[in-house]
Amino acid sequence: MRLFAAKGYDVTSVDEIAAAALVSRRTLFRYFPTKAEIVLAWTRGMTHVVATSLDACPLDMPLEEALLRAFVPVIPHVSPHRKDAYALIFLIERTPALRSVSLQKYSEWENNLARSLEPRMPPSETPTFAARLIARTAIATFRTALDEWIRSRGRAAFEPLLRHAFDLQCHVWRAAQATPPES
Repeated sequence: MRLFAAKGYDVTSVDEIAAAALVSRRTLFRYFPTKAEIVLAWTRGMTHVVATSLDACPLDMPLEEALLRAFVPVIPHVSPHRKDAYALIFLIERTPALRSVSLQKYSEWENNLARSLEPRMPPSETPTFAARLIARTAIATFRTALDEWIRSRGRAAFEPLLRHAFDLQCHVWRAAQATPPES
């Protein structure tokens, strides 16, 4: 990651990455099929971190609080050092080749989060629909807070930004939890 941060994604060669990792190019590609996958490897664990954090919350906990608790561990999971986490996230969010792959990862997060949310939905004809809607808006809320954090160049504390974004979104979630009106 230091190579990418120092040189930029496009300029850093796969050979340089392999040399820095003390492995052959072939070994590197055995573990990471593309250069983008090297940068985004951390997202594999994030799906588990978010779902596990949500599943650890009591089912009767208000939804917005449970979701906030699910997303708070994300930035420290990227790196315990705010500066390193910012450098990696800035690289991903500002590099077109990485951003498109990152959007696919967010889609995976949405699907896994929706599965974890479904037991929290009130009885209705559409618990899967409601869970998917809330998962997608939760990811959008997280990404909006992330954009604001990037705008601050990583200087702002992420958790208050995330909390503020979730507070703004809470009315939408409450409406989605309500049983849909009769048609």
